[in-house]
Amino acid sequence: MTLNHFAQLDRTIANLPNRYPGPGGAVAVVKDGVAIVRHAWGFADLEKRMPYSASTLAPICSISKQFTCATLLDVTPDPAVLDSAVAAQMPRLEGEKPSTLDLANNQSGLRDYWALTVLCGAMPEGDFRPTDSAALIALTRTLHFRPGTAYSYSNGNFRILANAIQQKSGRDFGELLVERIAKPAGLETAVFVTEASMVPGGAVGHEGTLTTGWRRGINRIHWCGDAGICASIDDLIAWEQFIDKTRDEVDSLYARLTAPLTFKDGSPAGYGLGVVQKTRWGRKITGHGGAIRGWRLHRLHVPSERLSVDIAFNHESGSEDAAMHVLAAALGESDIPEPSNAGLAAAYSGTWLDTDIGLLLEVAINMDGTLAATYDGGAETLSVGQDGVARGLGMSLTHDGSALRIIRPADAVNSRAIFVSGTASTDIAGTYRSMELESDLEIVNAGGSWFAGFKGILGSGPLMQLLAAGPDLWRLACHRSLDSAAPGNWTIQIKRSTEGAPRGLTIGCWLARSVDFTRS
Repeated sequence: MTLNHFAQLDRTIANLPNRYPGPGGAVAVVKDGVAIVRHAWGFADLEKRMPYSASTLAPICSISKQFTCATLLDVTPDPAVLDSAVAAQMPRLEGEKPSTLDLANNQSGLRDYWALTVLCGAMPEGDFRPTDSAALIALTRTLHFRPGTAYSYSNGNFRILANAIQQKSGRDFGELLVERIAKPAGLETAVFVTEASMVPGGAVGHEGTLTTGWRRGINRIHWCGDAGICASIDDLIAWEQFIDKTRDEVDSLYARLTAPLTFKDGSPAGYGLGVVQKTRWGRKITGHGGAIRGWRLHRLHVPSERLSVDIAFNHESGSEDAAMHVLAAALGESDIPEPSNAGLAAAYSGTWLDTDIGLLLEVAINMDGTLAATYDGGAETLSVGQDGVARGLGMSLTHDGSALRIIRPADAVNSRAIFVSGTASTDIAGTYRSMELESDLEIVNAGGSWFAGFKGILGSGPLMQLLAAGPDLWRLACHRSLDSAAPGNWTIQIKRSTEGAPRGLTIGCWLARSVDFTRS
């Protein structure tokens, strides 16, 4: 790093509380095994006026997944040994079964179980017990793609892994993880806590914005394997230092976690063993994020530069964006999107239906001529080049005749989307049944305002707004759920009989695709 880089990094760190406003947070930058930034600001609990510090414990949420996979490799060098214990948790699953590694690489084809809780009637602030997770996983009959052929993020994969590891070892999973992985790596204050509501040390996650004000985020879920570690920024610094210290060991733990990955057809994959792998600014970057109501965290590691960034917010600002922003400053790079041809961008604007995966793609034009493409739950910024191709960090869009081609290499997605126009029919009110999930969907027309809600093994969930998207296409808006971030907009496609009457529907989101319901 040059002196200019240090100056840019200092300005970036100083501006984090303004750029990402919220009650509190902490950031670390580790270079060549040394913490060159260790900074905290704000408050861990606004009501008690407890300062946020680098030693404040926070639920690191899904960042735990790499530690789950590290425990997997420690318990059994050959993960296939656990395949039978994995399969036993899904006794109804038809067809090809995912392997242990398919789960660890998010290539299982299993729908995300937190997303499925919505379809099974969960309240956003409801309880979720180990018996609930076991029952929900056991309902599985179908996958939304063949194992090993594509990527889809599924928290349930890692819950199943933790159960299998516990069965194989005969040990409590959390105790095993802390004893065999966290403590040897130097995470001195890290603990494993299966109740999301119990954060040691008293730090509080906050919902809200500067406009609405801040309130305590309520979580009543039990998690294990998909999350569970509470750690401080100091603990994450220790993890980065452990990675750096062991970097030259051929068979080091982090080297095994971040080995090159492929799908079954040999094409490169972007996720494996609880770690995201991507390339930016010509450099390989590994890492992971974590989120639950009131908390957002992220870690990034650039092996070629021996450089890591760790961010923790006890609010819901974009921690991945923040980590990338800090990383760009440390590298002397820019995270500003490429210039975009606003004239060519106009041809992408609108609503499109991915006919292969069954999801709506919403494309809007930003003030600077870039595109905001919403497909997997969040909006990705794409810049349209002079060649007419819209490119982002993980997605590109091209025109395919009157349709669009959606390409997401890390997800093994290469699908076709057709433009959606026209009005939706209004004869869809009624009750629909999912035989697989044993749940009911009720669609209600309340004086021209449409709502839908689910009843199932987790109870009777809230009604959510249902918005027409096009002929027999609807969006179900789900922005609060047991897990946070919530699934976002679900795509509903109405199916009709030969006589034209609604006979059923398919509902899906990026995390849980193609769930069939039949009209009762």
